[in-house]
Amino acid sequence: MSGNFMSGAHWKGFLEYHFEWCPKYRRNALRQTRFKDFLFAKLQEIARRLDVGLVEVGIQSNHVHVVADLQSWQSPSWVLERFKGESSYALFDFAPNFRKLYRKGHFWSPGKFCRTVSDVTTEQVRQYVRKQDHRQTALGEFHAA
Repeated sequence: MSGNFMSGAHWKGFLEYHFEWCPKYRRNALRQTRFKDFLFAKLQEIARRLDVGLVEVGIQSNHVHVVADLQSWQSPSWVLERFKGESSYALFDFAPNFRKLYRKGHFWSPGKFCRTVSDVTTEQVRQYVRKQDHRQTALGEFHAA
């Protein structure tokens, strides 16, 4: 967790996400170190170009984990689409034999996992909101705390 708040003209926040995706058919396509190293370098290049901060990257033989800091204007699905699409294209270029395994030209499975990451728990956020001057007790009903 980087722990640093980012800020822009009219916002301040902490937008860190955990992404996970895997090769089509959950194949162990990335078991060789040269594929892992190439993919790691490509993800760094993509992140640098998109102005996304890579906090952690874990590449296993059959799936990839990335923890990344996003800008306020970047949607998680847009960033993940770039990671998957551009790395797939690059992997096919780097290892043309992958075309034999993935004949339709899709290295990554369409599935994905994404969630926000924070240095505070859900309960801490709820406690913070409960302690504000006005709080919602039921839909449409507010009262002073």
